Amino acid sequence: MVSIAGWIVLAVGVTAVVAGLALGWEELLFIGVPLLAGLAVCAVFLIGRSTYEVGIELKPPRVVVGARAMGRMVVTNNGEKPLLPVTFQLPVGAGVAEFAIPGLKPGEEHEELFAVPTNRRAVIVAGPARSVRGDQLGLLRRVVQWADPVDLFVHPVTTPLAASAAGLVRDLEGQPSKKITSNDLAFHALRAYEPGDDRRYVHWRTSARTGQLMVRQFEETRRSQLTILLSENVEHYASEDEFELAVSMVASIGQQVVREGTKIAVVAESRLLRSHTPGALLDDTSRLTLGPSKYRTARDFGRALTRRLPPPSVAVIVSGSRMQLADHRAMSLLFPADATVIAITASIDSTPKMSRVSEMQVLTIGELSDLPHVLARAAG
Repeated sequence: MVSIAGWIVLAVGVTAVVAGLALGWEELLFIGVPLLAGLAVCAVFLIGRSTYEVGIELKPPRVVVGARAMGRMVVTNNGEKPLLPVTFQLPVGAGVAEFAIPGLKPGEEHEELFAVPTNRRAVIVAGPARSVRGDQLGLLRRVVQWADPVDLFVHPVTTPLAASAAGLVRDLEGQPSKKITSNDLAFHALRAYEPGDDRRYVHWRTSARTGQLMVRQFEETRRSQLTILLSENVEHYASEDEFELAVSMVASIGQQVVREGTKIAVVAESRLLRSHTPGALLDDTSRLTLGPSKYRTARDFGRALTRRLPPPSVAVIVSGSRMQLADHRAMSLLFPADATVIAITASIDSTPKMSRVSEMQVLTIGELSDLPHVLARAAG
C-alpha cells in the first residue's frame, strides 16, 4: 500500500525527472532522482515473507451488557528464520488496537491482552489481525491479514420470570379451543351417529339407553404456541434506551419459554430469531438494531413475518411508547379470535400499569424489574 505521502513523492519525483530531461534543467533532476531513489529504498523494507501464526481468543465469548470481557492475541513465528519487529493492527468493533510485536525467533511466541468494551448490546467482531510492515518515512507499507475474525456476543440484560412465562402459557401439552372435532382429547358432548363417523368413538352405554347410536364430540386441542413480535422502527421509540428495554423484555420472556419447552417464534422487522435454545435466542437479540422500517404500517410488518408461522395461542407485541394504540389493535387482528393477545409498551421511567382494549391486554413497563409482577397480574 502506498500512503498519501508516498503518492506525492512519486508524483513529484516523476514530474521533476521528466521535466528535467525535457527542459534540460539539472536542478529538476537533482530533485526528482533522489525522491525516486528514496522511494526505491523504502520498497526494500517490504521485501520478505512473514511466517506468523496468529490466534485470537475472546473470554468469555458471550457476556451480558456491562460485564468484563477480555481478548487475547498470540503471535507465533512458525518459520525457520527470525522475524523482525512488526506492528499488528486488530480491529475490535468500531476501533482498532495496535500492538508492537518484537522480533521473534523460530518457534517463539508473543502474547497481547486487551479489554473489550461491553457497555452496549451488540455483536463485537475482533479481527482479522493485520501485520503492517513499512519504511520509517511512512511512504510504503505492506499489510497482511492473519487469522479469522471472532465474534463476541453482548447479550441484553434480562430478568428472571415465574414458571410458565409468568402464567402466559400454562399447558405445555395443549389447551382446548372452541373448535369442535370428532377426534381429540378434551371431551365436549354427545351427538347422534352419522354415516362415516368413527365407530371407536361410539358411546355404547348411552346408545343402549337411548336406542340409537351416540358418538363423542371433542374440543380441538391446540398445542401451546407463543409468538413475540418486536418493532425495530425508530419512529416507535422515544430513545435508544427505550428500545434496549424492549429488547430486554423480549429476551426475558423468550428464554423463559424456551427453557420450559413451549413452542415459540420470535420475530423482529429485520429477522426471524432462532429460538431452539436460550443461547441462540440471546445471540440473535444481540444483532437487533433500531432504524427506519421498510414496512408502511406496523400491521404490514406483522402480516409479512407471521404469514408462515403456526397460529399462536398467545401473541405478545412489544414496542416503544410512540407506537399508537391503533397499531397494536390492528396487529392483534392478525391472530385467531381465541388467541390471547398482549401488547407490551416500553416507556422509560413510566409507572407500570395494565389496561384492556377490547380483548387485548396492554401493559406499560418503565423498568425491566417491573416485568415479572406485571406479567403475573396479566396472567392472573
